[in-house]
Amino acid sequence: MYLGIDLGTSAVKTALVNEDGRVVATGTAPLDVSRPRPLWSEQDPAHWWEATGAAMAALREKADLGSVRALGLSGQMHGATLLDAKDQPLRPAILWNDGRSAEACAELERSVEEFRAITGNLAMPGFTAPKLLWVRQHEPEVFARVRRVLLPKDFLRLKMSGDAATDPADASGTLFLDVGKRAWSDRILDACGLSEKTMPALFEGSETTGTLRKEVAQAWGMACVPVTAGAGDQAAGAIGAGVIEPGDGSLALGTSGVLFVAGDRFAPFPERAVHAFCHALPGRWHQMSVILSAASCLSWVTRLTGARDEASLLAEIEAAAPSASPLFFLPYLSGERTPHNDPHAAGVFVGLRHDTERAQLGRAVLEGVAFALADGQKALEDSGTAIGEVRVIGGGARSALWATILASALDRPLLYCSGAEVGPALGAARLARIATTGETPEAVCLKPTASHTVEPDATLRERYAERIESFRRLYANLQGEWS
Repeated sequence: MYLGIDLGTSAVKTALVNEDGRVVATGTAPLDVSRPRPLWSEQDPAHWWEATGAAMAALREKADLGSVRALGLSGQMHGATLLDAKDQPLRPAILWNDGRSAEACAELERSVEEFRAITGNLAMPGFTAPKLLWVRQHEPEVFARVRRVLLPKDFLRLKMSGDAATDPADASGTLFLDVGKRAWSDRILDACGLSEKTMPALFEGSETTGTLRKEVAQAWGMACVPVTAGAGDQAAGAIGAGVIEPGDGSLALGTSGVLFVAGDRFAPFPERAVHAFCHALPGRWHQMSVILSAASCLSWVTRLTGARDEASLLAEIEAAAPSASPLFFLPYLSGERTPHNDPHAAGVFVGLRHDTERAQLGRAVLEGVAFALADGQKALEDSGTAIGEVRVIGGGARSALWATILASALDRPLLYCSGAEVGPALGAARLARIATTGETPEAVCLKPTASHTVEPDATLRERYAERIESFRRLYANLQGEWS
């Protein structure tokens, strides 16, 4: 057995994978996000560790963990976890969807002339480096005590094995990494008042970083097994979906929405806010278009309208006929990345009337997320990237209606696979297997058999081609109002 642990934004998920590559048991524990001020998004690292223990306890109720040979880690990217000399958190972690550091982004790009060439990316508020500049400027007493900067999943690693380590895929999202060289950039660290001593050691995603501590192993009913570097959630999810060859694609529908395309070279395209990162395997890279609010928009409109839960709202939407004068929804509840790089962008309904009903609001949300993903797909295509088959992963992948809307807006078939909701945890377990057995990635990272393929609906495809253009004009017209 191999174990994957995925520290998400809304939950910690664990997956136990057998030698046939099948997920045999899962466990989960919820997490909450704190938003104490506008644009802020934070979590307490102590809650991550508590939730990990709860998710492991849930997994242990379903399976004997004594046969686990190794574990791998995955997690939400970009989070600035700042530790003191005793490895204690100095403040709540600043998350990937936090937008407070826009001014720091501009300062960072001014201070390092070759910033985009080194990182392959724009400086965006969600990334880690601008957060450190913000802390240095606004919380100097905290910054003065920073001795270690970790990403969220790597805080779990420190707790479970005592090792400060990370992988190039997750490290790419810090903006401290020279992505082409897969090494920390002294120039960018220095611009932020840091050094390589502050950063964790770099290991490829399929390499071992340490061993589970005895007390943790006993609490989880396991041996002191090797801990594998793993990857940030997007790269790990791609590993779980077998997305490792150039052109292979995945669409992750979680709190955020990510269209991920694997490649064999470093291919930056910052002009359209495309992300160019290392993949979780040596000698491989990937591109991503990222929207900050995807399935989280459905959760939001469910709460807003008083629906019982997301499933009941989806059923209500499916039962209602599409409106003759449909609404538009701009899904920028946390600002936006690709293609706008606009932390001030906000969510907007356009076209409300006295007779507007909850189902219409819900459908507009599903379509708005799909249109934003189509914007990201266009940015990837404009970079010259050829996108092949796209597999859907993440908890938002379960609605048949949303699947048809997405396929029609993107104008491409989408492959759905069983176990898609635990993709990053499955990918982390696969990386642990490679590290332990020495098998090739091609032997382990197989593409799961698609349970079904969703084709674009001809009528919706034609309709959405026009509506996406209107959607783009709405953002352009409103952009000045937010800033």
